[in-house]
Amino acid sequence: MPDTVVEDVSTLGTTLSRRFPLGVSARPRENAPDTVNVAVYAPALDHVVLCFQPPEGTWKAILLPDMSDGVHHGLVTGLPVGSRYGFYAGTRDGLEGNIDPEVVQLFLDPYGRYIDERTGTDGAVKYTSVRMQSDFDWGESKSPRTPRRNSVMYEAHVRGQTMLHPEVPEEIRGTYAGMAHPSIIKHLQELGVTAVELLPIHFHIDEPHLDGTGMSNYWGYNTLGYFAPHVKYASAQARERGPEAVQAELKGMVKLLHLAGIEVILDVVYNHTAEGGQGGPALSWRGLAEEQYYRMRDGSYFDTTGCGNTLNFGNPNVIKMAMDSLRYWVEEFHIDGFRFDLAVSLARDGDHEFTNQHPFLLAAATDGVLASTKLISEPWDVGYGGWQTGNFPTGWSDWNDSFRDNVREVWLSDRAAKFDGHHQGSLAKFGDALGGSAELFAQSGRSPMASVNLITAHDGFTLADLTAYNEKHNEDNQEGNRDGNADNRSWNHGVEGIANDPVILAQRARTARNMMATLLLALGIPLITAGDELGRSQGGNNNAYCQDNEIAWLDWSMDDEAKTMLAATKRLVQIRKDFLSEQPSSYPTRGGESFIHWFGADGLAMTPERWTNPHERVLTMLMGSPNGQVDGLVVFNAGITDEDVTLPANPRFAEDPSVVPHPYKLRMTTSGAYLDDDGEPSFSLPRAVPRVRAGESVPVEANTIQIYRNGLPKP
Repeated sequence: MPDTVVEDVSTLGTTLSRRFPLGVSARPRENAPDTVNVAVYAPALDHVVLCFQPPEGTWKAILLPDMSDGVHHGLVTGLPVGSRYGFYAGTRDGLEGNIDPEVVQLFLDPYGRYIDERTGTDGAVKYTSVRMQSDFDWGESKSPRTPRRNSVMYEAHVRGQTMLHPEVPEEIRGTYAGMAHPSIIKHLQELGVTAVELLPIHFHIDEPHLDGTGMSNYWGYNTLGYFAPHVKYASAQARERGPEAVQAELKGMVKLLHLAGIEVILDVVYNHTAEGGQGGPALSWRGLAEEQYYRMRDGSYFDTTGCGNTLNFGNPNVIKMAMDSLRYWVEEFHIDGFRFDLAVSLARDGDHEFTNQHPFLLAAATDGVLASTKLISEPWDVGYGGWQTGNFPTGWSDWNDSFRDNVREVWLSDRAAKFDGHHQGSLAKFGDALGGSAELFAQSGRSPMASVNLITAHDGFTLADLTAYNEKHNEDNQEGNRDGNADNRSWNHGVEGIANDPVILAQRARTARNMMATLLLALGIPLITAGDELGRSQGGNNNAYCQDNEIAWLDWSMDDEAKTMLAATKRLVQIRKDFLSEQPSSYPTRGGESFIHWFGADGLAMTPERWTNPHERVLTMLMGSPNGQVDGLVVFNAGITDEDVTLPANPRFAEDPSVVPHPYKLRMTTSGAYLDDDGEPSFSLPRAVPRVRAGESVPVEANTIQIYRNGLPKP
């Protein structure tokens, strides 16, 4: 057995240590720089031993001598930056020679800033926390603080974004450095996105059921450290240089994105941990305070996440851990916001019931550090009463699954039903989605800007696959295609999967452009899934959580289809930005500063009867502000037949006939691209396109969106 057993047991620091802050923290100047306060929440344990190994040193053990309010704490000398450490539960008797940290899995510090992963002398993987310092030169980098109404978010995976990118050097593909490479930043800037929402970068591990499959938890929703970055997303060079270099590479990524005007939002998983179900491995929280950290009922786990355990946000110490973690990422890494996975589980009270007045929700929204960030809920979990879209409080935005479902139905499942001679739904829910799902969010006192609109996300079909598959094809996940959601509201346009018919391919591409246009023209905050702007396919896999390979990585080969989809997305984002730039800053959240008028194909206003009529398949949306410089008009033909559509008179000018607006100017149609002077696809229409006066008709092909501008006459 290696000489790594307990070397020293002491009760130093009883009168000097404190129960706060939790974790390992430096002491005041009068103490040596290697003297630290150590505090860990473990109310059920009689004694907690700190085991630590200074760089190039041997393991030592210190019995934390004091306990206050469930927190064991002590003042420890000789623990410099870079030391590995962990906790061991024991008694004063029997500690001598009893701990070998190279064999025993020590309990990780829930507040540990870095996690070291290595193979122990017994051949098993061992994890230890590492003491860190926070020095970094941020230079002129500042948070862009993009207003919500101007935000266009982009959900990306640090690894998958760059693994196949030909301009990113091979040695940094799939890394934090790769995400900040000039070619990636250029793509994001040209696309027009204002924020990247990164899938989890907290330290995470694989679930046991993936052992021996050759697969891993690619998405990362299996957290082992809420204060620690995921080490494997750092470049090999940074990992070789050590923890400080890994941390610096991540901060450098944030810095460069900020300098480019792009916010960084983290997808965070505070609803469950990587320790799995009851009786699983004790890696941290389970060994320190199982009954306090996890939701329990009648002595058993009460799981509302479907992941084996659920963190107990009915316990103030759990709330504190999450709040401290969030502040840490804002203050030390300059993160701009957070998307909370299965956020309903974070807002369940002591009786396991959801409440939108939960202390955590209110604390996060009012905290002096967090209030300036974007707080975004995934407003559901798998427990009773788990669907809460629209019910989160002021200060929060919600992922809007109703928007997703309604848009998919109109452009996909309803059209498929019509072609098959079956009944289809009306446009009522579609109109509500375009208007920011006001009815859904009004009950919580929030505006349409609380709606994060999405059509796809990491979980589910890509935009291209929605148009190419009726059924999920998850065989590569080795679960017999039982995993993943079977209710996708998708439509393959007549052929399942790969097709060679140019008519089918053209219609699929147009449908994808229509959904992207709907996303970017609706009120609310649009969220684009990385790769959708390139027509990325996962071959029908709608649950690629375990596919760290070409199935889930972005394909940057840029064929004609990818170039066309990218050109359409860029044009749509630019139209959105142009429109907003000509509205007052209070648009559309302040009363009296926004309007939407709805019309049918005949140019007449929609009525309650027309909204519920399933045969109405053309909808015209006129939107703007009484104080804006331009109004926008969008014609949606979601039917299966071409239509002549009458452009309506603008009600804005009805009361003052002396004001004559400019005729409508067509800015884009989703019907198809044309080739510019360089032979590249473009959706920017030439200036010579004739304008259309109100009351005149225009032909609109089936499965097409046309976007117009209605400008004011200059004084």
